[in-house]
Amino acid sequence: MVDDNYVKIFSGTFIIVQLVLDRLESVGIDAIVIEESGSASHGYQELYVAKEELDHAIPIVESVKAELEL
Repeated sequence: MVDDNYVKIFSGTFIIVQLVLDRLESVGIDAIVIEESGSASHGYQELYVAKEELDHAIPIVESVKAELEL
């Protein structure tokens, strides 16, 4: 369980979560990755960032999502 200072900003497959994580880390944002539990979510992960970094992290997540829609 992640403490109350963190907010989930993304969930997806391992590869996509790692891509978002790399982008966040490249600008100095630390994130936490948690494997989702349950058989229906096999292979999915959740990505959390500190609340104070949320405003900087959201545009990065949106940018990766936009790239993947091409």
